[in-house]
Amino acid sequence: MTRIARIGTFCQRFGLDLPIMLAPMAGAGAPTLSAAVIRGGGMGALGALLMQPDEILQWANEVRVTSSGRFQLNLWVPDPEPVRDADKELGVRSFLAKWGPEVPAAAGNAALPDFDDQCAALIAARPAAISSVMGLYAPDYVNRIKAVGIPWFAVVSTVGEAKQAEAAGADVIIAQGMEAGGHRAAFDAHRAERDLVGLFSLLPTVVDTVKVPVVATGGIVDGRGVAAALALGASAVQIGTGFLRCPEAMINPIWADAIGRALPEQTQLSRAFSGRAGRSIATAYVRAATAADAPDPAPYPVQRGLTAGMRAEAARQNDIERMQAWAGQSASLASNAKATELTCRIWSDAQRLLGA
Repeated sequence: MTRIARIGTFCQRFGLDLPIMLAPMAGAGAPTLSAAVIRGGGMGALGALLMQPDEILQWANEVRVTSSGRFQLNLWVPDPEPVRDADKELGVRSFLAKWGPEVPAAAGNAALPDFDDQCAALIAARPAAISSVMGLYAPDYVNRIKAVGIPWFAVVSTVGEAKQAEAAGADVIIAQGMEAGGHRAAFDAHRAERDLVGLFSLLPTVVDTVKVPVVATGGIVDGRGVAAALALGASAVQIGTGFLRCPEAMINPIWADAIGRALPEQTQLSRAFSGRAGRSIATAYVRAATAADAPDPAPYPVQRGLTAGMRAEAARQNDIERMQAWAGQSASLASNAKATELTCRIWSDAQRLLGA
């Protein structure tokens, strides 16, 4: 299949005018951003990890009011229950007290929304696609979503994970390179910081390995990245950090400004915020939390609970040095244009480079 036919087939199948998808980003999923990307011809997205079922349905309704409603809904596949260690958590709490308010002993007990209830809400919302990350959905759930005509997109970070996802019935593979901002997609949390594969090594290998369409994500923010990914066999691209500076993203302006100034070497992979490996701006807190004399982070989601007070205080005080400022390695290339305009511009630039 030619590149033009491959891209056209993907867009037609999922109702897109152009092969650009917004990345689902938990905590940065303003419905205004998705609606704007959709109006530009792409696909919106919600990272629903932290949301209750009624919040997921409300988000979907809000996006549909101002757009055609082409969006994916994404959930993390839960990890096994974390192994707790009170003494190690005390060490983390003592360290965090130097960066924010005192951390209560019970902070690490914070619970996430019920996963099964969230899964039911995703089906009820009837999105254009349901996507998984950090693992694969159980066969029963895959059967349920396909029974109502919803395709399954599986996010992977290695070729081995791509093979597993295709074998489990994924309709689309989203290949995430190590350049991506936010959390690593690794199925096994213990391998997330070891199995680091750049997108332009991962992407063509996955394309050659699986038979389903492949979407590229990680370090793509402009037409050059889109053109390169499509030339390497992707059927579409997914962009996260590249849209965070848009006004419709509605993130803290201090974070948005820092994204625009962060060079590739000024982002860092760490478990400092949640206990799961993620790429953020290399702030003073991240550098200190990854220093040789810093305590090891607690497992996810315990670490997330322990850092909640610091993160909230940093947001209130507009303190980027303690803020959870996710950013991919191409952050400084991100534009602050309106999202609809940016979506169209990125695709126009990519077409010109591809000679289309």
